[in-house]
Amino acid sequence: MDKNLKVVVVCGGVSTEREVSLRSGKAVHNALLRKGYINAQLFDLTKDNIGELLNAKPDIVFLALHGKGGEDGCIQGMLELAGIPYTGPGVCTSAVCMNKIVTKQVLVHAGLPTAKFVVYRKDECSSVTEIEDKLIAEIGLPMVLKSPCQGSSIGVVMVKDRESISSAIDEVFKYGNHLLAEEFVDGTEVTLPIMGNEELIVLPVIEITSEREFYDYTAKYTSGLCHHIIPACIDQRVERKVIEIGKKAYRELNCCGLSRIDFIVDRVKGPMIIEVNTLPGMTDMSLFPDAARYVGISYEDLVEKILEYGLVAHRDLNVM
Repeated sequence: MDKNLKVVVVCGGVSTEREVSLRSGKAVHNALLRKGYINAQLFDLTKDNIGELLNAKPDIVFLALHGKGGEDGCIQGMLELAGIPYTGPGVCTSAVCMNKIVTKQVLVHAGLPTAKFVVYRKDECSSVTEIEDKLIAEIGLPMVLKSPCQGSSIGVVMVKDRESISSAIDEVFKYGNHLLAEEFVDGTEVTLPIMGNEELIVLPVIEITSEREFYDYTAKYTSGLCHHIIPACIDQRVERKVIEIGKKAYRELNCCGLSRIDFIVDRVKGPMIIEVNTLPGMTDMSLFPDAARYVGISYEDLVEKILEYGLVAHRDLNVM
């Protein structure tokens, strides 16, 4: 790798995950400096300074953004129009995977396992009682209500009884006009980090436990409230199934560079895909770097490898 590359690490953004993104970006930038990339720059993206990013004319952008505007294909499209390579999957994959509804539709079409679900628009929920009846009839209790285009478990509400449905619906609609209702899957939560373009490197399956009701935003980013168990304490047969399904999902969704597939291993149905993260967190508490370290890949080497994948996957954009 050419250590003189002008790498701009883009973080921050305008989503609800801005603070996490800033932490990811700082960690990535420091790693690049330690690896000798003397022209690496850290860029805090806001709605007012997009032109400055383009004017910087980077050789490649390392995307450390999370959530809307960064993980949903928006910035990927802008960079493609400007002819600037970037890390992570392309426009279509980013847009599809950011939308949990569309992701699940693709998974179902591909015959990959995911929890039973229904979708409602805000204008269909004027009668709370009617929607409660429909959700209980179609999904049953307990259920999980989600805002489909948020990350880090923002806009996710666990519903155990009918009395909680109304407030849960209100919480989800704070983040948009669509509601995703899923059947509650009872089992072990695991995640599968994968990196690569043509040839894939499958990192160890991680089991996730939380000190809270579920692995929510607070648990993810508060020291001591979650635990990453590597390798996951699951049966080898189940582990093989997680890897098989995860690789198929990675290919079906046309992921490249890196992505992380989240599962719950149902006690009866086996591994069920929850979602696919195309720009997984890179903080000191993040899952992807943990899995890499377990197999001897340092944080610095991981960052450089992701950079290399981006240069290869989007080499046609390079205007150097």
